[in-house]
Amino acid sequence: MPHVIIACSASVAAIKIPDIVSQLINKNIDVTLVATEASKHFVDLEKIKNDFKINVVTNEHEWSAWKYRGDPVLHIDLSKSADLLVLAPLSANTLAKISNGICDNLLTCIVRAWSVSKPVLFCPAMNTNMWNHPITERQINTLISWGYCLIPPIVKTLMCGDHGIGAMAEVESIVLQIFKSLNVDSS
Repeated sequence: MPHVIIACSASVAAIKIPDIVSQLINKNIDVTLVATEASKHFVDLEKIKNDFKINVVTNEHEWSAWKYRGDPVLHIDLSKSADLLVLAPLSANTLAKISNGICDNLLTCIVRAWSVSKPVLFCPAMNTNMWNHPITERQINTLISWGYCLIPPIVKTLMCGDHGIGAMAEVESIVLQIFKSLNVDSS
């Protein structure tokens, strides 16, 4: 059974996580949800854990798992156990951290420990002005240069009321790319 990590950072697009998880579970894909502290504002982790019976982990799990030398290191164990890493939604803040090698939370530590031989999909989600800022293109290109696969944002009216590019790709587009990366039949 393939194992996918959905790494969720702080964006209102996190409300789409249950739909993504549901479709993966229906294809017998093992899912672990990794959520940043700020993403908890947008997604009910307990509900997801209870509804889908999946592993849901946060920074607290990282630090409570390790007490002594030789104890498991969660970000290392997760990076080794999964077949695919999906950064969805990928906020501007977390994009900046990852593209600069910063690993100051469970999500970014998993990315830093991830083997470059395994696939990573990333789904940016941010305000149009943030997407259009010159630094964003450089950060996106850095991730692409590492072999990560961009699932580009779409144009729509954002939660802030602005209309333009920056919304996370539709669930169907993300799920289809996950199936493709895992060689799972999408029908």
